[in-house]
Amino acid sequence: MSKPSSFSAIMKKQGIEITWQRIGIRALGAMAHGLFASLLIGTIINTLGTQLSLPFLNKIGGFATAGAGAAMSLSIGFALQAPPFVLYSLIAVGQAANSLGGAGGPLAVYFIALIAIFAGKLVSKLTPIDLILTPFVTIAVGVTAAVFLAPPIGKVASAFGLAIIWATNMQPFLMGILVSAIVGVVLTLPISSAAVCAALGLVGLAGGAAVAGCCAHMVGFAVASFRENKIGGLMAQGLGTSMLQVPNLMKKPILWVPAIAASVINGPVATVLFKLKQNGPPISSGMGTSGMVGPIGIIAGWFNPSEAATALGETAIVPTAFNWIGLFLVAIVIPAFVSWIVSEVMRKRGMIQADDLRIEC
Repeated sequence: MSKPSSFSAIMKKQGIEITWQRIGIRALGAMAHGLFASLLIGTIINTLGTQLSLPFLNKIGGFATAGAGAAMSLSIGFALQAPPFVLYSLIAVGQAANSLGGAGGPLAVYFIALIAIFAGKLVSKLTPIDLILTPFVTIAVGVTAAVFLAPPIGKVASAFGLAIIWATNMQPFLMGILVSAIVGVVLTLPISSAAVCAALGLVGLAGGAAVAGCCAHMVGFAVASFRENKIGGLMAQGLGTSMLQVPNLMKKPILWVPAIAASVINGPVATVLFKLKQNGPPISSGMGTSGMVGPIGIIAGWFNPSEAATALGETAIVPTAFNWIGLFLVAIVIPAFVSWIVSEVMRKRGMIQADDLRIEC
């Protein structure tokens, strides 16, 4: 039996295992956790501060969102069992990748953190100057990769934004379907839908369709996976993030069908039937029911439209019972009902098996 090559032996010794389970599933799931514990929770806190007129909460939320890159990279490093000096050095790498990646920051952090972890592990604990060498290599390789790779990755992610702009120029029915479906998918992928919507200034009817799509995915996955994840999973996905399902979707993409079906129906209901507009801060359009920021943005826009909405000619309104009913149906009822029906049909036909939608939360 042949002996493993010297490089393979070093890889094994340094704990470097390149498998889809580790870098394609475990790392992606960890990144979603990091994103929620920084950008998403920070936006929720900031929204509360604005609505309650508590500037201190805005300050807290600002610090939380500012640490998004570090939080995501550290989460990935922790999931891949990075040695201490590699793990700590990922703070700088994550911040650089997230900043240079623009709207595609989370996706840039994912790829570049993997590169930095690989480089750091290769030299970790091999020399007497580990305290200096390991952080130097991890940061130098990671930040250099961020400088060259993060902007192109960001541009690829921004292509989703261009599709959204195109959709907003169409008739409400088609726009509702396209915007809802696209933003809902972006929400669940390791791309910041909130950052994309903020960068595009997505408000008005298109913002309402975006909220509908985000709600469809978050509430949709929460309800469709209730058998596996119970109340904890319902709350984690319905009020947290549907990115928790990314590891399962990578293994079995068909699991996306219930949420996408819900978004395709929910979008035009929002834009055509209820003419639901999201005129609050543009970032709210990409948040869905994460901390109920999406619905809160719609409510805030009714009474006090954001600068982005005002620039488009949107004005404050006095919401009627029809507006409130529409918001409740679009944010919760329709996504829950449609996703549950579709998922049950898929389970009966064997397309969804037990534990396919189980998450770690």
